Amino acid sequence: MKLPGKIAIMGGGSWATAIAKIVLAQAESINWYMRRDDRIEEFKRLGHNPAYLTSVRFEIKNINFSSDINKVVKESDTLIFVTPSPYLKSHLKKLKTKIKDKFIVTAIKGIVPDENLIVSDYFHQVYNVPEENIAVIAGPCHAEEVALERLSYLTIGCKDIDKAKIFARQLAGHYIKTSVSPDVAGIEYASVLKNIYAIAAGICSGLKYGDNFQAVLISNAIQEMNRFLNTVHPVERSIDDSAYLGDLLVTSYSNFSRNRVFGTMIGKGYSVKSAQIEMEMIAEGYYGTKCIKELNKHLHVNMPIVDAVYNILYERISPMIEIKLLTDSFR
Repeated sequence: MKLPGKIAIMGGGSWATAIAKIVLAQAESINWYMRRDDRIEEFKRLGHNPAYLTSVRFEIKNINFSSDINKVVKESDTLIFVTPSPYLKSHLKKLKTKIKDKFIVTAIKGIVPDENLIVSDYFHQVYNVPEENIAVIAGPCHAEEVALERLSYLTIGCKDIDKAKIFARQLAGHYIKTSVSPDVAGIEYASVLKNIYAIAAGICSGLKYGDNFQAVLISNAIQEMNRFLNTVHPVERSIDDSAYLGDLLVTSYSNFSRNRVFGTMIGKGYSVKSAQIEMEMIAEGYYGTKCIKELNKHLHVNMPIVDAVYNILYERISPMIEIKLLTDSFR
């Protein structure tokens, strides 16, 4: 099996930078698609990403940068997409090169807006990539901790477990442990949901709810996640695996979590717009909340936490009132 061949990183943010660091620990060189030429030139000059994870140094001679998505796709075998989900479609619109014969890896923890499709389904349905050629990277793994080389665990999801194992070996290292799973859709939906629950945790923190309540919130969140996954993709899974519960915990509790930070600002009284402007980074859970809410109109899963976050972010209901109603529904 040829995998992974020449690897390309598609995106220029903090998680893309962290994944590039992980891949380059084993690969001799990578291709790297970044949208902005000025960022590429600065990266080459400085030897690090000028905007994200600036402490991570790179051997520039091992990176083939380009702002031409078609050139990068043509010259690569494995494409790791790490762009924020709201911008994925605009990047892919520039594509004239077929990607159905490439191995597509999504490290995007979000849903494609408008279509309300998880990213693996989007590549399969819109770009005809076979399901066995699509993988997802999941698990509790903040980019900032990868930069510090702190021990982290990643799960590679793919319908073709042999391909998942080959790609997992490409990422494994002294501070990265890997495992594999066939539950691609479940892992992806869990990645979307945990961002929403992290916003809820942040809102509660901003409202000065303590650790005792946070524990109750997250224990209810994992039950809610389990109900949704069993409805939308009913397969045998252990919800307490790190790709589900582990990722939920770190995203809800860590100071590195942009979704928690975003929620905390909302809890403190910021408007959505002002919180987004001040953060200068994408909180995927904001978009995920609307997508999951719309999906659930057809699924009818009991999801009081998602409903509460949606009401606060999109219906502009007071966080204090909405969370008080939520607390009354918990046990």
